[in-house]
Amino acid sequence: MKISPTRWVKSSYSNPDGGNCLEWSPTSGISTGAFPVRDSKNPQGPVLIVPARSFTEFIEGVKADAFSRRHR
Repeated sequence: MKISPTRWVKSSYSNPDGGNCLEWSPTSGISTGAFPVRDSKNPQGPVLIVPARSFTEFIEGVKADAFSRRHR
């Protein structure tokens, strides 16, 4: 599947120092049903293509984990 992202968005967990960060292209999933994800430190490197459903489940899991950590 060829995806040409028009806009990359950095993870909200990113910090200004560059740490371990992901970027994804939210507009790509609208037309393709899959989201490209890449390492923000290596924007010319490989891109992982994640089906929309799997990506949504991943985000929900991250949010649930963050919520549970805040409320321990």
